[in-house]
Amino acid sequence: MSTTQSPVEILDQLVAYGVVPVIRNSSADLARTAVTWLREAGYGTFEITMTTPGAVGLIEELSAEGGALIGAGTVLTPAAVADVVKAGAKYVVSPCVVPKVAAACRDHGVACLMGALTPTEVHAAISAGADAIKIFPASTVGPAHIKALKSVFPGVRFVPTGGIDATTVASYVAAGVACVGAGGKLVDETLVKNGDREGILAAGRQLMEAYRAAKGA
Repeated sequence: MSTTQSPVEILDQLVAYGVVPVIRNSSADLARTAVTWLREAGYGTFEITMTTPGAVGLIEELSAEGGALIGAGTVLTPAAVADVVKAGAKYVVSPCVVPKVAAACRDHGVACLMGALTPTEVHAAISAGADAIKIFPASTVGPAHIKALKSVFPGVRFVPTGGIDATTVASYVAAGVACVGAGGKLVDETLVKNGDREGILAAGRQLMEAYRAAKGA
């Protein structure tokens, strides 16, 4: 099953959204709730991680609903790529360099974001066919690291994920990232479990506003 969009077009759409909520919850119900509230906060794309129970079913459900660009995260095998693409995922994210995952993404016509941290890993990911590089965990290296990587890989799109919030996102934008991934407060397990919709909406809006302000949008 392939998409009507090319991987480059999918990636362009992802970049246009700017902030990618990384949905990682202890149940599909909690993840669904987080997505519902974040859509209210203005988010148009969601990375549903495979570590969330029932992830493939949730991807299928959200893709069928339409109105949002749905991707799959923590994808580590070609079989998982096939499963999530069949369910409707338009982009696939891996936390590390897995050449067979990149090859499977090419076969299925979806965008591939591959995790890397060092120059060697970035080169390996690009060589494997990744469309963009997920810098993970970004909080351990910070914006200066990404700026340095940009200087030697100027054509690469970097998507830092891990520890990014409204107080730090501007420094990542200044470093030249394509967009950012964010979990943390956006999908806070306690807030979702407690039904604190306003808490999630506030965190979501605060991050999006900080990102747009940094982009001058």
